[in-house]
Amino acid sequence: MRVIRNGQVQLIARREVVVGDVVLLEVGDEVPADGTLFDANNLQIDESSLTGEPLTTKSTVAQQHDAAYDANRALRSTMVMNGTGSMVVTAVGDATEIGKVARQATETTGVKTPLNMQLERLGTFISKIGMAVSVTAFVLFLGHDMLVNPVWHTDHYLKMAEIVLQYFMMAVALIVMAVPEGLPMAITLALALNMRRMLKSNNLVRKMHACETMGAVTVICTDKTGTLTQNKMQVSAMEYADTTAQDTCEALLPLAIALNTTADLNGTTGIGNPTEASLLLWLLQQGTDYRTLRAEAVVADRLPFSTEKKYMLSVVQHHGSRYLLVKGAPEIVMQMCAVQSEHLKQVLHQYQQQAMRTLAVAMRPLDADEAVCLDNQPTDLQMLAVFGIADPLRAEVPQAVRHCHSAGIHIKIITGDTEATAIEIARRIGVMDGDERQAQGVAISGTEFAALSDAEALRIIPSLKLIYRARPTDKQRLVNLLQQQGEVVAVTGDGTNDAPALNHAHVGLSLGSGTSVAKNSSDITLIDDSFTSIVKAVMWGRSLYRNIQRFLYFQLVVNITALLLVIGGSVIGTEMPLTITQILWVNLIMDTFAAMALASLPPSREVLSEKPRSARQFIITRPMARSILTTGIFFFVVMFALLWYFERWAGVSTQELTIFFTLFVLLQWWNLWNVKTFGSQHGPFHHLAGNKGLLMVLVMILVGQWLIVTFGGSMFRTVPLPATTWLWMLAATSPVMWVGALIHYIQRKSRNSG
Repeated sequence: MRVIRNGQVQLIARREVVVGDVVLLEVGDEVPADGTLFDANNLQIDESSLTGEPLTTKSTVAQQHDAAYDANRALRSTMVMNGTGSMVVTAVGDATEIGKVARQATETTGVKTPLNMQLERLGTFISKIGMAVSVTAFVLFLGHDMLVNPVWHTDHYLKMAEIVLQYFMMAVALIVMAVPEGLPMAITLALALNMRRMLKSNNLVRKMHACETMGAVTVICTDKTGTLTQNKMQVSAMEYADTTAQDTCEALLPLAIALNTTADLNGTTGIGNPTEASLLLWLLQQGTDYRTLRAEAVVADRLPFSTEKKYMLSVVQHHGSRYLLVKGAPEIVMQMCAVQSEHLKQVLHQYQQQAMRTLAVAMRPLDADEAVCLDNQPTDLQMLAVFGIADPLRAEVPQAVRHCHSAGIHIKIITGDTEATAIEIARRIGVMDGDERQAQGVAISGTEFAALSDAEALRIIPSLKLIYRARPTDKQRLVNLLQQQGEVVAVTGDGTNDAPALNHAHVGLSLGSGTSVAKNSSDITLIDDSFTSIVKAVMWGRSLYRNIQRFLYFQLVVNITALLLVIGGSVIGTEMPLTITQILWVNLIMDTFAAMALASLPPSREVLSEKPRSARQFIITRPMARSILTTGIFFFVVMFALLWYFERWAGVSTQELTIFFTLFVLLQWWNLWNVKTFGSQHGPFHHLAGNKGLLMVLVMILVGQWLIVTFGGSMFRTVPLPATTWLWMLAATSPVMWVGALIHYIQRKSRNSG
């Protein structure tokens, strides 16, 4: 790196640059530090690492309209693409803009996911209930035993201790049953399965929690370049200048494009100025190899493009003829032409309204000995064509945005691009409409946004849809302010400048073609760079949350039934209706097996028609709680009536208690079919072929129960039951599913008709 120290030009390592050094910049240099320019000659810098935009014109003027950073600032890690300049270093290392980005991209944010917050509340709630029930059952059973058991009126202290220990073990078993310890496993299993499945839909999940958090997203903050667009400048429109002499224009235009440029192509990838590269790519698409034309011609003289002149000029010789070739800003090139075209002016106006970069190409044949002064602006040119150049939209984006809107998710665009281009892109994808263009607070520049206080910014954020000429800190600040308002925020990005926002968001979505810095800061990588993959991730996340609710629904019905039965048994004075080993078996099959079954349920697109859930909403909703209590109490009433019958009339025997135990399991087994339909628009038999995990678990529960009953013996307090008994028990408990399916059908019809 060349610097001036003590009045002498010295060559030093980049790491040795310090504040106060004068750094000399030229094409190909990477700027080593932040600094203020005091000399700039046609200086253009690639600031994509900070703003996402590949070419920014610099000068010594402090302020420039519609720019993310002051025009007289050169920033570390940016690349000099054209011209020369000199700057005084003002910041190095972590104090530079890119240093701040790096720090913010790796700092610990402490942002809790919505699911974590809800599970903390749920764990506290269930622990309190479970502890209260277990203590109550212990006191009731022990108190009842003290009243009816004569051993308490003797000095058999070991027997008393044995009884106390027995009831204490029962209380512990109740706590184990009350707390759904299978929930962490169910969640981990569901997240792991989703990670694997989401990979097939081009979502590489880097952090497990992101699978579910995507389902709670209410706002997506997206950049433009590379995410909404293809990040590839292309000719979007072209108009020949003279339709009466179109053959001449068609013949000379390839020459004017191929020879009057410094860009090149590597396959379809541009090398050099992206605007010039797009013209070469267009030429290839028309069937003309620009390399062949270059090989056949000689460039005699050239005036490179400059921001002051706004055009490029080349004097070339091709097949014995000499030509003066010019391309540049249309308003400048038109002044050089002998004939002014009103039609072309209208065409250019249309291009500009569509946020295209416009370019004009003109030429003039030269006599064999005609001299050309490059310092003078040429005249009497013939206009060949005008071009509209843009970074084209990804084809799938508008439809994906519509899906997000129908799912209740708001889209906000944060880009380093110009106002006109950003607004046009927002209009095309459906984020903004024509009436909103002039509405205050809908679109704002990064500079204006940074000047707002937090209170002012919070007021406009609900209506804000676009920040143009944004800096990395603007995007991160927007994310933090949205989180303060209770929004669950996802951020998309592909560049280093997006890393802080990706890190601070609830879910960071990097692009597969993005930088490694962006990927390391993100939670999910979109392998195909497609916005549609975000919609799929939302579907997976919402379906996963629904599956977790289904598991809780099922598990809590089991727990409420079992807890009430144990307490009810103490009231009528029977021995424990479910032994400790039976309780543990029920806990195993209903926790572990049910977790496997419900975690394996596939996603459903119907969740995309719903609005995002509130991050503050308790995971057990009111309707869900009512249904859990109703079902649990109904099961308890049925089982308690059977227990009362055994106790008062039929007599309690091991066979009756085995039937009681099996009926309890079968009630839950049939209820598992109902839980499958919770929150869906379908019945229990819908898409069974795609629910192989659920079918396998249903079979495992039945087979496991038969093995326990047949071979459990004294360990499980069971005796073998005949096949006829199994059949009538299955038939007697099956109305749980049929009635549940009927109620679900009636509720679904009622909702749809309403």
